[in-house]
Amino acid sequence: MGLQLPSWSYDPPYTGYWEPVTSTIQWCEEDYYATPYAAEIVNTLTNLMFVFLAFKGIRNCRKHGHDTVFLVAFVGYLLVGMGSFLFHATLKYPMQLVDELSMIYTTCLMNYATFSYSKSRQYALTLALGLISLAMFITLYYHYLQDPLFHQNAYAILTVIVLARSMYVMEFSLRPSLRKSEEQFRLHHRKSMTSDQKELSRSDDRRNEKILSTMWVLIGTGLTIFLSGFGIWQLDNIFCSELRTWRREVGLPWGILLEGHGWWHLLTGIGAYYYLTWGIWLRHCLNGRQEQYNLVWPSVMTLPKIVRSECSNGIVAPEIAKKIR
Repeated sequence: MGLQLPSWSYDPPYTGYWEPVTSTIQWCEEDYYATPYAAEIVNTLTNLMFVFLAFKGIRNCRKHGHDTVFLVAFVGYLLVGMGSFLFHATLKYPMQLVDELSMIYTTCLMNYATFSYSKSRQYALTLALGLISLAMFITLYYHYLQDPLFHQNAYAILTVIVLARSMYVMEFSLRPSLRKSEEQFRLHHRKSMTSDQKELSRSDDRRNEKILSTMWVLIGTGLTIFLSGFGIWQLDNIFCSELRTWRREVGLPWGILLEGHGWWHLLTGIGAYYYLTWGIWLRHCLNGRQEQYNLVWPSVMTLPKIVRSECSNGIVAPEIAKKIR
């Protein structure tokens, strides 16, 4: 006789405290099977990953003096998690808007941070007004249309744009072979440079190449985690009826592992955190602060963070586990 793991069966659904459901979309998790106070218990609680990582990011920004735009971005990230928590707990349409629109607003903010960098004040103001107008249009049109597919497409387009732009800026700002204007300047003045200056120039190039290589690993890891969550969520949508049958067969608590949308929350939350961490490091590098800030990321099994390389007294911080030079 085979080994059977201890489990208990799913109870009949409770009468929900938040009924009736008014959201325009529901997920594969069954409603109110665990408690009358949360419609989708797994989809609700997995949003605590966003809350935990948001506070971790906010604390890191305040402690190490990262640009304010990233502090605001982590606050937006926190609102996404809290909005999603409330939405899945209640399945109410207003909470659905808080969940989905906070994703749009936070992504618009990151677009502003990416495209306004090193631009004139007039350009930044025009961009801000344009993004605010776009966010308002998406809000009003989505409320009128009430089609979740519109929101998902809008969010995907904004995310792809900001990610592609950030990668472009990273490559053309850090990779020595692509910094054409700077390389031409160096070649023109090569003869007037001392041997020490030439060695310093080559050392900077080697440092930036190493930073760039590590950044690509960071991006690749974050994207893999994020897209894995997206893939699991799609499987959850496609095979919902089969998954519900399997959950009831294996019982609780093991059926929780088959809640695909819950995995979407966990994995995309981690993937988004990786993106924000990369954005912080990239901004410091663009500002010429490669020697002042370092990536702490001992392994892919740990969460990365960006810290000051030295304390105020000039002593290297003991928490630095990996220093990129």
